[in-house]
Amino acid sequence: MNNQMEMKPYVIGLDLGGTNSVFGIVDSRGEIKATTAIKTGGFATADAYVDACCEALQPIIEQVGGIETIKAMGIGAPNANYYCGTIEFAPNLPWAHDSKVPLAQMFTDRLGIPVAMTNDANAAAIGEMVYGVARGMKNFIVITLGTGVGSGIVVNGQLLYGHDGFAGELGHVTMVRGEEGRSCGCGRKGCLEAYCSATGVARTAREMLSKTQRPSSLRDLDPEKITSLEVAIAAGNGDELAKEIYDFTGKMLGEACADFAAFSSPEAFIFFGGMVKAGELIMKPIREAYDAHVMNVFRGKAKFLVSTLDGASAAVLGASAIGWELKQ
Repeated sequence: MNNQMEMKPYVIGLDLGGTNSVFGIVDSRGEIKATTAIKTGGFATADAYVDACCEALQPIIEQVGGIETIKAMGIGAPNANYYCGTIEFAPNLPWAHDSKVPLAQMFTDRLGIPVAMTNDANAAAIGEMVYGVARGMKNFIVITLGTGVGSGIVVNGQLLYGHDGFAGELGHVTMVRGEEGRSCGCGRKGCLEAYCSATGVARTAREMLSKTQRPSSLRDLDPEKITSLEVAIAAGNGDELAKEIYDFTGKMLGEACADFAAFSSPEAFIFFGGMVKAGELIMKPIREAYDAHVMNVFRGKAKFLVSTLDGASAAVLGASAIGWELKQ
């Protein structure tokens, strides 16, 4: 370990999700020494969000010896531009929905340390490659299933960024074309995210409940407040309509992965996020639809794996890895 790392033994990793922002202070061995979190929404401006983040960070920074022990900060965020350090037109962030927000520089100005950022799913992919089930792999795709649908694509051991930093938005491939496609937060219709995110599962539940009178425990809930977790619990308890909702969701994800295979021929698809807690309810229809639709040349080659990193650890650790790469 060099002198600089001895003097500043920690970096901050931020997993900035559509619902929660989770911080971790991480050492050079990848151990998360302290954590905190705030809600991502509820702020009128990016300045208000950054102020709240820094206020939440202060106690855990002091816990590890103060800002002088922090080398840098890495951020994983939706619609983050790795090259520019900006969040650009993020559908699920009210304070960055219609603009470019120079978030990395804003944190640098507040904290006085170098800050870099990448797409949240890219951060999860880095975390899986360094600490998780993708260790030793050079070609894989991480798909994050949360408020939205994100993806981190690794080809030949390197994250795919494209010329502008925005390559790999697989959540916004069009799955249903035409006016019948669901509206997506990105402004288009029929995106994968509109169907296969946690919010998409809730929308599917409402649609199915309104189109049939079949019995379901979901009818005991306020349809406007149904969550993907409640659908998963109902399905796990044997509710046939809830199981059909997950079959529909998994089938669409599997069909999408069959198309993605033609792009990068991954060794594995790795699923990360709250929705994968549904286990085989979601994974079985994904595998079956993939096998039914993938080109013969790719059939039987890709693994379908679930992240083994707890909670937001993959994204936090991945974001922190970006911080270690920064120069003072």
